[in-house]
Amino acid sequence: MSGAVPSPAVKHVPVSEAMRAYLARSCTPPDAVLTSLIEKTAALGDQGGMMVPAEQAALLTLLARTVGARTVVDVGTFTGLSALAFARGLAAGGTVITCDVSDEHADLAREHWELAGVADRIDFRLGAAGRTLAALPDGLAADIVFVDADKMNYLNYHALAVPLLRPGGLLIADNVLLDGYVMDPDLAGDTLMRSCARKLREFNAALASDDRLDTVMLPIADGLTIARKR
Repeated sequence: MSGAVPSPAVKHVPVSEAMRAYLARSCTPPDAVLTSLIEKTAALGDQGGMMVPAEQAALLTLLARTVGARTVVDVGTFTGLSALAFARGLAAGGTVITCDVSDEHADLAREHWELAGVADRIDFRLGAAGRTLAALPDGLAADIVFVDADKMNYLNYHALAVPLLRPGGLLIADNVLLDGYVMDPDLAGDTLMRSCARKLREFNAALASDDRLDTVMLPIADGLTIARKR
């Protein structure tokens, strides 16, 4: 059409392994405790893939400090890396309530929480995340809720998490791109992965359309959504 203004090119840099390594080198490096926990988690083999990467852990600490977090709810403890990251960013007297359906790696987590000097700020609760969230007291007023657990229940966690947040609090969700399969779940070869990708598509759409939240999705690691409660 005559006179139409051309759309500007969208700026985008694909994140190759080399680029990711450069990004990691351009962040404040992890200290000895975080490095130890990362290495011991990676040594678990395939399970280690559930670990929050170092640059994401640094972002979680930064976000906790930025909002002056006193109460963080961490859904999905695993080896305790995200809980450790949040605990380091807490305001004085703050607490991270972290939960997991398994305590298989609780000793590894506690070892590093102790080494980091934050064990007294972390409250580990064993049990299904949905029940743990539902059992939290009314008026909790969480500053941050971080969701990094079973993907099939992300919609349930959305419903439970938003009422827990104070105005201005953050709902942070990990793995929202799910190796890219959210774009087309049918491309996933594994039946469970296809189901998870479909659920995450629903979850991502629900957050984007939730008028209680201001939501942004970032292409960090496996995709990270940060939503601020209005």
